[in-house]
Amino acid sequence: MTEVMIDAVPLADGGSELFDWMARMRDHHPVWREGDGAYHVFRYADVERVLTDHAAFSNDISRINPELAEISQGNINSMDPPGHTKLRRLVSKAFTPRTVGALAPRIASLADELLEEVTTEEFDLVDALTFPLPVIVISELLGVPASDRHLFRTWINRMLNAQSMTAREGITSESPEYADLLEQVTKDMADYLLQHCRDRRLHPRDDLISALCTAEVDGERLSEDEVVKFADIVFMAGSVTTTLLLGSSVLCLDAHPEAMAAVRRDAALIPPAIEEVLRYRAPFTTASRITAAEVELGGVTIPENRVVTPWLMSANHDERRIADPGRFDIRRDPNPHLAFSHGIHFCIGAPLARLEAKIALEALLRRFPSLEVDRSVEIGYHERGMWGPKNLPVIARPN
Repeated sequence: MTEVMIDAVPLADGGSELFDWMARMRDHHPVWREGDGAYHVFRYADVERVLTDHAAFSNDISRINPELAEISQGNINSMDPPGHTKLRRLVSKAFTPRTVGALAPRIASLADELLEEVTTEEFDLVDALTFPLPVIVISELLGVPASDRHLFRTWINRMLNAQSMTAREGITSESPEYADLLEQVTKDMADYLLQHCRDRRLHPRDDLISALCTAEVDGERLSEDEVVKFADIVFMAGSVTTTLLLGSSVLCLDAHPEAMAAVRRDAALIPPAIEEVLRYRAPFTTASRITAAEVELGGVTIPENRVVTPWLMSANHDERRIADPGRFDIRRDPNPHLAFSHGIHFCIGAPLARLEAKIALEALLRRFPSLEVDRSVEIGYHERGMWGPKNLPVIARPN
């Protein structure tokens, strides 16, 4: 049985083609090589191993593309221990439960303010709430002006469009032009963050960039480049992940009226509902690793320095680990999804994303006793690597 990778599967009506394809791959090709490119991994146990065994599966992308060595240096998403351990220990101070919890009143205030600006019953929820809320929260956390969010949206869209383009044109992380493309789409934001970094070196404030600039680990401070790269990751991942999660939450609840009715009756069901959205429609469909040595996985021998793509979305729908995975169940317990990865690279911003999603949904449902997705308007979806709506037309009636 031969399978062909789907680069841009239609995602309308829940993306059934993609989920059917992932099910076939779990059954027949649990570890599968795409031509002469990456090895794709689909079953929960194998995906969990790739995410957890950092000695065998490295995050250092320069292993396969030396052109990326400078770009990836100091990038926490492209580092292995012990460097990763040192940097994560430093930045994790900004995402402790106490630090994140203290943001709750501000997040609630922002959500209410944004929804108060809605003056019509028909509007786009991405524009009104799911994009601006996490962008403002992350901006304030970092210490950059939220008023610059028009710039941030330009840079985010540039990055997302570049990801779609690489899929369409067959540009992989091993391609010579990949490094140039990555530098082009990140340069403006990196320059912007560098200005703020240099300002905080001279004039520290009570924000994350200042904390990164002034903190020490083992007697060492982060370089300007390391601060900029981490701030970039926090901003891009923190804002995009929450935008996708919020949009998918509304889509899932709208598609399952009994779940929508349940969370309206009992707000205590919102956190487990969010966990089920994370499993059912993970914001990031895949991750990426590089083999540090020859390794056997799912009966397949993978040579050293090969790209391995664990499918988080597929693992979350693997009936070998998840009971009745096609059912959207907001009371699912346990819910061992891998939406935020696993192991030492578990998403450091997960507590913030969960908190933002909870508060935003509470505000949305409180303000609009009638809320439905307007499916007469075409909804665009991200093509590869991410899951979620680009736009989300809704019809909502306030109290």
